[in-house]
Amino acid sequence: MERANEGVLVKITNVETLSCDAGWRNYHFLKITTDEGIVGWSEFDEAFGPAGLSHVIENYGQWLIGKEVSTHELHYTTMASTARPAPHGMTAEAFGAIENALLDAKAKALDVPVYELLGGRLRDSIPVYWSHCASWRINHPELYPPRITDLAGVRAAGEEARERGFTAVKTNMFTHGEGGAKAWMAGFANPFEPGLNVTPKLIRDVVSHVEALRDGVGDEVEVLLDLNFNARTEGVLRLLRALEHLDLFWIELDLYNPRALSHVRSQSRHPIASCETLFGVRQLLPYLETQAIDVAIIDTVWNGVWQSMKMASTAEAFDVNVAPHNFYSHLSTMMNVHFAAAVPNLRVMETDIDRLPWDDELFSTSPQIVDGAILVPAQPGWGIEPNEDALRAHPPVPRTSYLGLD
Repeated sequence: MERANEGVLVKITNVETLSCDAGWRNYHFLKITTDEGIVGWSEFDEAFGPAGLSHVIENYGQWLIGKEVSTHELHYTTMASTARPAPHGMTAEAFGAIENALLDAKAKALDVPVYELLGGRLRDSIPVYWSHCASWRINHPELYPPRITDLAGVRAAGEEARERGFTAVKTNMFTHGEGGAKAWMAGFANPFEPGLNVTPKLIRDVVSHVEALRDGVGDEVEVLLDLNFNARTEGVLRLLRALEHLDLFWIELDLYNPRALSHVRSQSRHPIASCETLFGVRQLLPYLETQAIDVAIIDTVWNGVWQSMKMASTAEAFDVNVAPHNFYSHLSTMMNVHFAAAVPNLRVMETDIDRLPWDDELFSTSPQIVDGAILVPAQPGWGIEPNEDALRAHPPVPRTSYLGLD
């Protein structure tokens, strides 16, 4: 496709991936360099996402050499055409990472924040919830102190969130007993229970965990619970019935069957949030058509922010709000801030408050949180860049367990 000459065109000269140690996982970044010295950055993930994604991105990246930065939709559509027989999963994540880095470079070339490419800023700050509240301190206490081993610690985490001015917190499924607190992630084979069956004890423990967090945050802070892929329809309904006495902002869960999720929603007194693992409008649409969700969670790191805007617009046509899925590094957080600043039908944004000791040194800046909301930056691009010297000072570490859990 030929374009008329419109002044100086910024051409791509190099595409490379970088990674660094992130404690229980590695952070992964894409760097696109141009002939004008402008660098576009994005983040992708091989911990929650598939191993080998870096290699796929680098292979597709070579096709970009010599091409114009600004025509990101042309590049996305062309790459997606090569993957039409297998349009989702690893290839879609590769295209999303490339799209996001191109958006950063294009915005920098125009000397504007990325949200100006998305229609402009609708809000000056983005309401956030404290994700993995108590969860990281149970799962990875050596990285995110103080260590939590019992319900008293869960309650204390809630008190801390309230005292720090957060208006919403989200936690996960845990068992509690003589051996302390332990994550329940059967959907990720930890523990290995392929039937994804829930037991009376698990139900009691999950309820006690959420009750402790609710006691800690008080009545004015919202509580969210993430069930992930850890139960099938029958088990989810049992959990929902046991949680009916609690006032929850939403129940989050993942089911690949939109009709099953629609049935769950019809039986729940709590709002249902889902879809963080879906790609594009085509995968999201059945969940909207069957009225399976109250909130559509969109992973802009996987999909690309431009494609995520299309998903959000489709959700708005069904009177459904969206929430960014965001549990990566500071770069991902700021990428999501631009999406959240521009999308009309925003519900709330996820962010992790417990951070690694070296998180801030990895980047040129860090998200600014005031009164439970992240301030929207005015700098060109994403308004943040990785510090390559700091990345090299924390080289990536080979991982042998999924999500850092044995």
